[in-house]
Amino acid sequence: MNRLVALAPLGALTVGVALFAGWSLRRDPHVTPMATVGQPMPALTLSDLDDGARTRLASVVKGPALVNFYASWCAPCAQESSSLMALKYEGVRIIGIAYKDAPDASHGFLSRLGDPYAARLSDPDGSAGIEFGVTGVPETYAVDAHGVIRGKVAMPLDTDTAEKLLAAATQ
Repeated sequence: MNRLVALAPLGALTVGVALFAGWSLRRDPHVTPMATVGQPMPALTLSDLDDGARTRLASVVKGPALVNFYASWCAPCAQESSSLMALKYEGVRIIGIAYKDAPDASHGFLSRLGDPYAARLSDPDGSAGIEFGVTGVPETYAVDAHGVIRGKVAMPLDTDTAEKLLAAATQ
């Protein structure tokens, strides 16, 4: 009986390791949470990146639109910049939210790579990102004309993916 009591912690540890290993093998690192898709866009007021004025996000989104979280320190954000510029020239309304970034750094980033945004807002502490469910940058959300999030892409946006995302916002 004493042996069974002594082996119980080892048995519990073995079961715990087996459960964790099974969970981690099933977990796909490319799958991102889509908790906000189908939900109203968060009612946020952020600082305008250019003049610091407090701006209601809903007043600048005016869907259908894309809301793109980016940062100057983010290499994949630089990678997607040419796709965002192409979308701007096609007439797509894109709202940029500088995520955990200094305004000067964001301005430099947009000066270097081009500015695809109809409005530029700042999320210095990441709180807007939390409200949207951002898991990392870049992330882009499609918002319909009623302010409902219809899709999310958690990787650098390319033209084909953007078209699918916009289609979700206009259905």
